[in-house]
Amino acid sequence: MAADEKNRAKTEQAKGKVKEAAGRAVGNERLTAEGRAEQTKGDARQAKEKAKDAFKH
Repeated sequence: MAADEKNRAKTEQAKGKVKEAAGRAVGNERLTAEGRAEQTKGDARQAKEKAKDAFKH
């Protein structure tokens, strides 16, 4: 389960980066903001998983 969550975090971060870059390229503020939000969500998920791993060992 933890590996699945880690993969989901990486996927969210990557999708967010693509959205942000696309938004900047076409000048779409909303798409850029969505991309940043998705990256932040992925970062938070990754931090949660790292914290869980730290307490396991």
